[in-house]
Order: sequence, then structure tokens, then C-alpha cells
Amino acid sequence: MAGHRIYTVSFASVYPMYVTKAEKKGRAKTDVDEIIRWLTGYSQEELEDQLEKQTDFETFFAEAPGLNPSRALIRGVVCGVRVEDIKEPTMQEIRYLDKLIDELAKGKAVDKILRK
Repeated sequence: MAGHRIYTVSFASVYPMYVTKAEKKGRAKTDVDEIIRWLTGYSQEELEDQLEKQTDFETFFAEAPGLNPSRALIRGVVCGVRVEDIKEPTMQEIRYLDKLIDELAKGKAVDKILRK
């Protein structure tokens, strides 16, 4: 079975949308980067390298140095689907990130977003 079309989209093409969404609500690019690093285990340098390489979503998550085990605590609805009910692993990782960015844009404290 072929993967979803989003898997082949470069992470770098969507990243500015995450930043814009956060900044429109008074949050900073550094908050977005912190969330992505928490979720994936990338360092800031590794994250910037992935952006520069135009890595697609599937590869971005497949090459993540250490997906945070606490991501299983992420609950809620994104695009009308509960993230905890998504069965396909790559899609679930993408939706986890979407959910975290949504929480940031809604003003939730970063410590709470990172499930601390």
C-alpha cells in the first residue's frame, strides 16, 4: 500500500507554516524549534540540517534520533481525527507535531505542551 501524499512533502516546506501559525499568536520560532526537538530528539543543528536538505516527512521522522516516549501522552483531535487512534506510525508522528503546534498557537505553556 502506498503511503499518504504528505509523506513525500518536504518538512522544510511546512516548517515556515508552523512558525507563522505560532508567531501570529505571539509565540516564537524558538518555541516551535523546542517542540520539534522534544518530539524528535534532533539537536538544533540537526534540525537545521534536515531543513536545509529538504528532507521529506517520512524520512524526517524515520531518521529522528530519538522519538520522545512521552509523545504517547499527546491526546486530542487534529483534522477531525483523534491522534491517539491513528494506526499508521508516520501519520501519527505528523499529527502529534500538528497537535503540539496547535497547542502552542492556542497559548498553552511550553512546559505543559512538552508534557512536563
